[in-house]
Order: sequence, then C-alpha cells, then structure tokens
Amino acid sequence: MGPTDHDRARGGEAPPDTRAAARDAAAAARVLGRQLGILAAGAARGAGARTRAAAAGTGPLLRGLSARLRRPGPDRAVPPDVGDAAAPEPARGWRARLARRPVLAAAALLVALPLVGLVFLVVTSFLTLPPLGGAALDPGQRALTVEADDGRVFATRGAFRGQKLTAADLPPHLAQAIIAIEDRRFYGHWGVDLRGLLRAAWRNALGGGVREGGSTITQQYVRLTSLNQEKSLRRKIQEAFLALRVESEMSKDEILLGYLNTAYFGAGAYGIDAAARRYFGKPAKALTLPEAAMLAGLVRAPSQLAPTRNFGGAKERADVVLQTMVETGAITAEAADKARAQTITLRTPPETPPGTNYFLDMVAGDVKRLADTPGDVTVRTTLNLDLQSLAEGVVARRLDAEGAKKKAGQAALVALSKDGAILAMVGGRDYEDSQFNRATQAKRQAGSLFKLFVYLTAYEKGFSPESVLVDRPVQIGDWEPQNSNNRFRGAVPLSTAFALSINTIAAQLADEVGVPAVIDTARRLGVASDLPNVPSLALGSAEVTLLEMTRAYAGVLADRMPLEAYGVHAIRGGAPQPLYVHPDPKAAPGLPRDTRAMMLDSLQAVVDGGTGKAARVAGIPVGGKTGTTQEYRDAWFVGVTPDMVVGVWVGNDDNAAMNRVSGGDMPAAIFRDFVQRASAQMAKGRTKRPSAARAEPAPAAPAPAAPGAELRGVPEVIDTGTLAFRGRVVRLLGVEGEGGALARQLARYLRRREVICTPGSEAPAGSAALRCRIDGDDLASLILAAGGARASEDAPADLLSAEEQARSERAGLWRRER
Repeated sequence: MGPTDHDRARGGEAPPDTRAAARDAAAAARVLGRQLGILAAGAARGAGARTRAAAAGTGPLLRGLSARLRRPGPDRAVPPDVGDAAAPEPARGWRARLARRPVLAAAALLVALPLVGLVFLVVTSFLTLPPLGGAALDPGQRALTVEADDGRVFATRGAFRGQKLTAADLPPHLAQAIIAIEDRRFYGHWGVDLRGLLRAAWRNALGGGVREGGSTITQQYVRLTSLNQEKSLRRKIQEAFLALRVESEMSKDEILLGYLNTAYFGAGAYGIDAAARRYFGKPAKALTLPEAAMLAGLVRAPSQLAPTRNFGGAKERADVVLQTMVETGAITAEAADKARAQTITLRTPPETPPGTNYFLDMVAGDVKRLADTPGDVTVRTTLNLDLQSLAEGVVARRLDAEGAKKKAGQAALVALSKDGAILAMVGGRDYEDSQFNRATQAKRQAGSLFKLFVYLTAYEKGFSPESVLVDRPVQIGDWEPQNSNNRFRGAVPLSTAFALSINTIAAQLADEVGVPAVIDTARRLGVASDLPNVPSLALGSAEVTLLEMTRAYAGVLADRMPLEAYGVHAIRGGAPQPLYVHPDPKAAPGLPRDTRAMMLDSLQAVVDGGTGKAARVAGIPVGGKTGTTQEYRDAWFVGVTPDMVVGVWVGNDDNAAMNRVSGGDMPAAIFRDFVQRASAQMAKGRTKRPSAARAEPAPAAPAPAAPGAELRGVPEVIDTGTLAFRGRVVRLLGVEGEGGALARQLARYLRRREVICTPGSEAPAGSAALRCRIDGDDLASLILAAGGARASEDAPADLLSAEEQARSERAGLWRRER
C-alpha cells in the first residue's frame, strides 16, 4: 500500500497497512471473548464447590486456629488426648500451603474476586455490543438562518448540519490539524492506541486530575455513531471493541471523514461544514489554515470555546493546534507563525433582537409547513427591521409611561403591507418574560371592532352611510344592548353611528340583515375563529386574534377577500432551486366598488371626528375603528393608511379590568406614534439600523456650524448627557443623562478624544442643547444606541430610534430595567 496524501503532506514514509492487523485483532478479540466465557463458567462452578468445602471445613479450621493461638511457644507439649491415629493425612502442594497460611488464602481471594469481576464485565460488554452506526443521532430542530425583507441576516435557530464532506472536499491542512490535536498516531494504530492511553494516564496522574484523554479518532467516531455518552467502564470497553471492528471494515480516510461529518463544534453546528458556514460563512473546503486550526481546537470543549462566545479562548486553542502541527511535521514553524499573524474574521449573524422572537416563533412554524424537508434552510422573511425596532420602542414607551397608572400590563401590534406581508409584529411587552404571542395566540373579545362586518353587510344589502336609524332602547330576545354612555341620540345617520360607535344602531343593523350574513362577511374577510350565531355578536362578543382582525381590515383596503397575511417570502436549501417562493396572489373576489368606498369613508370618519381622533396623523389620510370590551378588559384600534394596516391591542393577561382604557386611548396613541414615524422612514427609504452591540449611531445629519458657534476639545463627563469644555457646561440635545457607572464608561470612551459640538437645527427655540460629534459620528446617537441614557422629550426622531434599538436589545440601562 502506497503512502497516503496525509503521509506525503507530512513528508514521511507510509505506515504499514493496519487494516490486516485490525482484522487479526478483531478476530483475536472474538476468540478471547469465547475463552473468557469458558473461563468465567468454570470459575463459577469452581467457586460453588469451594464454597461448599469451605463450609464443611470451617469447624476444624477454627479449632486449629484456636489451638495455635493458645500455644505459648514452640516447646509447648501436644495435648495427650490427640493421638497420631486420629490425625488426617497431611495435604500436599499449594493447597497445603494455603491451608497452613489462612491470611495468604484470604489475600488470594481478595485478588481473585476483582479479576473475576473484570473478566465478567469484559465478557458481558462484548456480548452486548450494539451494532455499528446504531446510535440514533438526535437531529434536533433544523437550522434556520433568518433574513429580513432586505436580505439582512438577523437571527439563527436550530442545529446546523451543513453538507457531508467527501474526500475531494477535505483540505489537507484541515485533516492535519484534526489529527495533530486529537490523535497524532491516527495512521499508525489499529483503533485503540495503547501508547496514547498510557501517556494520558501518566499525565493525568501527574496533574492530579483528568487533563488528557486517551481516545483515538476512531473511538470518538464510534462513540458518536454507535454508543451513548454515559461515562462508564463498560462503555469504554465496548468503544474499544467497536473501534477494532471499524478499523477492519473502513479505511482511515473514511473514518476521518465520518468523524468530521459527525462531531459537534459548538453554537449548534454539527459537522465541519456546518461549523465552517456557522463561524466563517464559507464551506469547509474553503477554510484557511488558521480557520482550520481554530475549528480543530473546538472539538475538545465546543460549548466553552465556541468563538461566538469566547473568541479569545478559541484563538489560544488554535495557537496550540498550530504548534502541534509543527511538532508532527505537518507544517513548518514559519507557516505556523504566518497563520498566527493572520486576522480571523467571524461572519456570524448578530444576536437575535429579543423582540423579533415573537415573529420568529410564527415563521418557524410556517417554514415547517411550507418546506418540511431535512437540512439547513435560509428563510427570507417579510420583516422590516427598521419598522420592527420602531414598533417595539413605541409599545414599550407607551406602556412605561401610562401602563401602571392605567392598569394596562400588556400590548401587541401587527403592521401589514397592502398585500398582507407582515412588516412588524410585537407579541407582548417582553419575550424573555413571556413567550406567549398576544398578536397570534391570544383570543379576546373584539368589542366594537367587530362592527366592520355588520356595516359592510348592511352596505352590501342596500344601506348607505346616509341611511338613518334611531338610537333608542332595543330588546332582541332577552338581550338589551346598552351604549357606553347610557344615553340615546335619537335619529342618526349610519356614518355618525359608526364614527361614534353607537351600540344600539349596530344591534339593529345586525338584526335587520341577519347575524348569519354578518358571520359570512367575517369569514370572507378571513376571520377563522369561532363566531356564535347570537345577537351580541354584533358588538364583538366573539373571541378573535389581533392578526386575523388586522388581516380583515387589510382586505378592505386591498379589496381582496380574503387577504393572506404572510411572513415568508422564500425558503432556500442547499440546492440552487428554492424550496418555496411565496406565490403571486390569485385573482380573488373583492367588495362591490360602492360598498368598499362607503366603508373606507366610514373608517376615515372614525378618525376625523369619532372615537378614534387620537389616531390622527398630520399629512396622512387615516381611517380606523376602535374597540372596547366590558369593564375595559380589552382595548383595540385597527387603522388603515394608503400604505399599511396596523392593529393594536392593549389589556392584561389575566383579563383584569383596566382603568378606563378604551380603544381611542392607548391603542390609538400607539398607532399614531408608530405610523407617524414609520411613514417618514418608508418615504425616505431604508435607513441603517443602529446596533447597541456595536454602539453604532442612528444616522444623523447635524446642522453645519455657524461661524464662531463651534465648540471643540476634550471634554469632561458630568453625566452621559452633559459635558464640560474648559468650564463651559454643554447639554447634549435629546439626551437625559445618567451618572454612576454609565458616566464612567463614557468618560473612558472619550478619554483624550476630541469632541466637536454645534447648535442643532432640531433644538427648540431658546434651547442651549448642542449636537456633538466624535470621529464623524453623532455622540448622542452613540450614547442612546448603547443604552447609556434615555431620550428626552425634545429628542428628534433619529435619537428616539436609537433609544428604541437599545431598549429592544436590552443594552446598557435597559438591561437593568426588566
């Protein structure tokens, strides 16, 4: 057999063919097993006979021992009553020696018992060997790499498996690195390295603990594919037997490839190709020498050394791998020094923003339904990261400001594009505290939000906004609906009744057109929840989700019944052909033109002069509908603009009553805050998303300094919103400073660095606050994006966005305020 590629790479002679030796060793092991079985059976029979003999001779033995103990010395006379005729014939050989030396007999027994036990353990381990490859590898959740609508990767989930390596894909330096650090005599032993075991035992004894393992690559491969991970002598014995068998059936290169394709490399990466893609964004065959050395160093402690969490430790371990490669002759010392000097760049996705996990939970279920195939996949979603960050910040800010006073503990928000794409989703106040998605999973009574279907049905059956009904006491069967203010207005047109959300009019309309017809309208618009055929359905007694109600309102805007709300654009696997692409919407019936126009006018009337006035946004036509349930347990607002539909719910998880929070209160205010700034973002196009992890600022455009107004120098830090230049105190525009540790961190950051401050064009009249820059970046944005301060009331939009990003990423002070 000629030299292998690995041996040629090391420049040495090829080792002798070990496969024949391995086959002989395996055969010898089988013979040994049979002999050990015979020996164990004989030992058992002999042990039984010896036990019976010992029991029979216990009395004479004890009497003899007693007599010897009573004898004072060698000249003591033998008792006269013991005659020669009664003495048995003396025993001969080793049995006689043991009989004369009972202590020696006991010692022999103590030595024999462990040996018998060891023999028994070896035999039973051999007889209960599992089949090769019999261990069911738990694939876990397959890996999802999740992209936003613009292609930015913002999350990963599951276990990465990568592609199975072939011999052609295995770079020589990668094989050399693994062999050097894990099993440098891999090509010279036959599965079990006795020399390596002795060396490991000696070093562990000197070190006072387990510092080095003696398992070969073959043994590790067997453990991964055929055994469990229990730590026991029995498993180690089986591991050795199976390693002999593997070496007799597979070539060394096949074993090495199998090991590399199976081993765990940390961060959810199983197999070397998955690890290369997870950490470096490339396939295994494209790994450089320093990258290969880093991955080879991970297999000993993958969770501890994963470079995503311990880059320094992974780099130190990679240097050790390079040194072992020099010692084994795989590379030269010069090549190792050159590899150490190279910069290793991780290309890993950022930490998942906590707030996006509500959306990710939903998308993970969609991916399984749309492309339930094995293997890692990349998912292009509909999520707009800028709008998502904005939505999280708006909801959190409103709950922080008013939630305690108004006894409102939770809120949810869904933003849909006109075609149903989910642009943003907030499923609750804090995902880390509760993973329950209140946008998709919570079913709550809709209140007056449900009147959309009542009025749509009425408009389709001939009513119009000018139709007049009388607001008066009404009884339908045993049900008597009441208005929220307990007053009646008399004759009112339907446009006014809808805008002011008059309950008696909606009840009369539903009774006139029929509750089944109202249910049919809701179904056509995509409401899938149970809708009971009762008169109170007209006032929203049915329990629905925020997503399905937002979807229904979006169907009116898009004139599509039903409109599909979706979160996945495309799914890609290992093949060039996508596994799934969201199809173009099929032609679907819409609303009659006049009916849709009347409904849109009615929705706009709610915001212009009805219960939804708090949702008005300057310069943007807005329509919507409020909803409030009994005792203020739920408050809703769903609003439509020319570009999107946004639904908001506010309430408590335990269904507790709020402090008079209606749909036109907090929900309408959250809608307004979100739409006002979301429309501005969408109008100016995609903006760079600041990251608290890297302290990136939100884009800012400081006004040019007026002559003589510029202030520059190395400042002192009073707090994170206040600086001092040579005795002159400067307040940063839009920042409420924090002292303590955050101020000290800012002082260290600014040490000996020049800061340039100029008046900001956004500052209120008479304000002395300035915009400051450091190395071209806006200092206020840097501070807020890192969670070093709160945004003040007069903060411009870019600074509010920076604060919202820090809040969503739990950075700085927001890490403390859970």
